[in-house]
Amino acid sequence: MSDAPAKKKISLALQGGGALGAYAWGVLDRLFEDERIEIAAISGCSAGAMNAVVAAEGFGEGGAEGARKQLRAFWEGVAQAGLNNPYRRTPLMALMNAFTPAWAQNAWSVWADAYSRIASPYDTNPLNLNPLKDLLNELVDFAKVRAQNAIPLFISATNVETGRIRVFTNHELTADHMMASACLPLVFQAVEIDGAPYWDGGFTGNPPLFPLFDVQATCDILIVQINPIEREGAPHTSADIMARMNEITFNSSLLAELRAIDFVARLLEQGRLPEGRYRDMLIHRVSQDKALQPLGVGVDLNTDLSFFEELHKTGRHACTEWLKANFDALGDHSTVDLRKLFAG
Repeated sequence: MSDAPAKKKISLALQGGGALGAYAWGVLDRLFEDERIEIAAISGCSAGAMNAVVAAEGFGEGGAEGARKQLRAFWEGVAQAGLNNPYRRTPLMALMNAFTPAWAQNAWSVWADAYSRIASPYDTNPLNLNPLKDLLNELVDFAKVRAQNAIPLFISATNVETGRIRVFTNHELTADHMMASACLPLVFQAVEIDGAPYWDGGFTGNPPLFPLFDVQATCDILIVQINPIEREGAPHTSADIMARMNEITFNSSLLAELRAIDFVARLLEQGRLPEGRYRDMLIHRVSQDKALQPLGVGVDLNTDLSFFEELHKTGRHACTEWLKANFDALGDHSTVDLRKLFAG
């Protein structure tokens, strides 16, 4: 009979953020390495959805090590597929450890931004080609994802017609669902599923928390946050203003859900909710605001492998530090002070 302590179970909520999803790759890599942790469920959108489905498929095949191996194969595959991507860092920028891609500082970026506002992806990409979809189909066996139940998945997308969130689960997932979750409207054509068009899940659930409320194995939700909630000062340049607008937009649904969790917690404390019908969810967050904030506009499109590796390293380190400081809190109390978050 083993005397090893029981693993602590947590649900993960993975934000989207394009190439910055490599940061979440690092966090996941560290969590799957920790034998004290068991992943009970994962919710995600966009890049978070990609990480979720790749990790779940790898876990179903080879446990924690299988998940780690499959995640690395995915991000290396993304880098390989993006070798001709103009958003990559130049060799000089990589040598200087500069994160902002060259396009963000030259005339081409101004032209590209202006062009995207007058020409839609239906004009610029009439065949709707997407190398990421091909990569997913190559690396992920979606039949196995739909069949596995070791890690429940909740993948969000936004219904274009209704403006509402839709959450897809394991048994229905295909590469199309992943593309819907990551469909930026100015870059890709809307993805049609069951006769309805879908855009990026980040507009309505980045990441969605409410599906994790019904995961009976744990009350702990660990948010892997990519988009900083706070930035000091007001941006002045057009690019910085747009970048901050996007951060606020893609954090708004998360903040709304966190406010609702705090509201329910208050009612439970006051005994104003029926016992047993509601749970006090324990909220945790792994982020590296100081490391991610200075990255600048355009980095979410950078497919340089060395850039992915640096973000992976940053994510692993952030997760290691978080585990040192907060592992004992799992199952006991939140490590995010929601009341303080909303007090100001």
